[in-house]
Amino acid sequence: MDILYLLIPLSVILVFAIGAVFWWAVTSGQFDDLEGPAQRVLMDDDQPGAGGVERR
Repeated sequence: MDILYLLIPLSVILVFAIGAVFWWAVTSGQFDDLEGPAQRVLMDDDQPGAGGVERR
């Protein structure tokens, strides 16, 4: 039962820390463009010699 006096405050601190990291990620623009990198892969230029490696 004494361990609850340690685990409950630690869990509350952990929740606030995770919330702060998530809030920082949202406000710094980490989730602004989720589809851009996927679209760039699909629109990649597949011309021979374009990337320095010739495909046959």
